[in-house]
Amino acid sequence: MTAPPAAAVEPVPGGVPAAGAPLRLRDRVIGPERPVVMAVVNRTPDSFYAPARYDDASADAAVARAEEEGADIVDLGGVRAGRGPRVEPDEEIARVVPLVARVRRRHPGLLVSIDTWRADVARAAADEGVDLVNDTWAGHDPRLVEVAAERGLGVVCSHTGGARPRTDPFRVAYARTGPGTGDRFDEVDGVLDDVVATVSAAAARAVALGIDPGSVLVDPTHDFGKNTWHSLHLVRRTQALVALGHPVLMALSRKDFVGESLDLPAEERLEGTLAATSVAAWLGARVFRAHDVAATRRTLDMVATIRGDRPPVRAVRGLA
Repeated sequence: MTAPPAAAVEPVPGGVPAAGAPLRLRDRVIGPERPVVMAVVNRTPDSFYAPARYDDASADAAVARAEEEGADIVDLGGVRAGRGPRVEPDEEIARVVPLVARVRRRHPGLLVSIDTWRADVARAAADEGVDLVNDTWAGHDPRLVEVAAERGLGVVCSHTGGARPRTDPFRVAYARTGPGTGDRFDEVDGVLDDVVATVSAAAARAVALGIDPGSVLVDPTHDFGKNTWHSLHLVRRTQALVALGHPVLMALSRKDFVGESLDLPAEERLEGTLAATSVAAWLGARVFRAHDVAATRRTLDMVATIRGDRPPVRAVRGLA
């Protein structure tokens, strides 16, 4: 497999941070001129954000709306990430795999991701044409990346600090292992060291199994195995992840670190989410998992235009 082009990680003149690596999924290559929006569609009754809870009928409508609003990927999940009633693999498959099949049939232009940590669920989704496996629990099932490689799928390499699926962090701490940067945030760089080491190892394994490096996404996985200070730090250190040479996925949408920063419930975290999204996009992150597709699409397009990756749709002021 070929590595991402060197330009994806080289500094850009003029103080603009480096662009992130192109994303390659299915037969598509998406470069920095098109920031990637991954729409969240949870086929669950208990998502932490109530408007993202869909049954079969409403999930289909949510996918159609996400495509209309500018999503490039739709991420389909069947199990709440946090604590809640146990969902057996057969139930997870029943919730999401028929939806994968319908999305592939009705929305051929959309890329389809399955949000699961279970290899058996990923395999069933692969049978229906999924493009990406979003493993938010950091290889808890080591067979999952093998399924992705066997079926020619992309994979998300995440970080949870060793936390098991569907558990919450409790007084988690990370020790420094690398050199400091000399700034006032050195004392929390231990989380960055751990994230970089974990996702680098996972990405190397995925590439060794034959997955295209451009189809291997790295995700610092905000809030999973982390406190709010850790998650904030990983936004400001986005460039360290971009430098790994893989597309960087940010799942920031309405998360607790946004809510705790502003003292707001999930329903009121849009502006905080978009602020974090803008910072990460400016620093080179490429893919953004979002509940609010239209707002995220516009935010990312504006950041890409300011960066110079994307031209304005029209520019007539002062010219006509």
